[in-house]
Amino acid sequence: MKTIFLTLALGLSFAAHGGNVDLTKSSFAWKGTKVTGKHIGKVGLQSADLNLGPDGRIKKGQVVIDLNKITVTDLEGEWAEKFLTHIKSADFFDIKKYPTAKLIIISDDGKALKGKMTIRNKTRDVTVKYTKVGKVYSGVLNFNRTKFDMKYGSGSFFKGLGDKMVHDNVSVDFKVVLK
Repeated sequence: MKTIFLTLALGLSFAAHGGNVDLTKSSFAWKGTKVTGKHIGKVGLQSADLNLGPDGRIKKGQVVIDLNKITVTDLEGEWAEKFLTHIKSADFFDIKKYPTAKLIIISDDGKALKGKMTIRNKTRDVTVKYTKVGKVYSGVLNFNRTKFDMKYGSGSFFKGLGDKMVHDNVSVDFKVVLK
């Protein structure tokens, strides 16, 4: 079953390795869609560093995603294995060449982060809206996978795909809990 994945991208919005984020309480879930349905899963973090200002806003930061830790939670057994093999292949993340993805946070206006996201050695500007309640930041990072050279099954690049078309947009829901 060939479909979409993540990105990243992307639990790409927050995290800290041994820092000010509780990784056991934080979560990053991706969703990719296609004509005939969707797939969902989780993404693993390799490291991160957030620099918070006195107002609680993120002054700057870096988040590194370990693409080897991508999971799919709506499939099991052989189908899950096939799916993960495919999204880790050159059709999507090409993790043999690009085992990580990265988000550099540049600014935070209290409602949205601005930054640079890198997947497959391609860097693009991103804006990520979020809400903060106490020590919890939450929101959704949306991105167009084709901007990172992941064109497999894209109706924007290939015609006549029918029910094999994979949508270009990917979302990552995040909940980041500070220690």
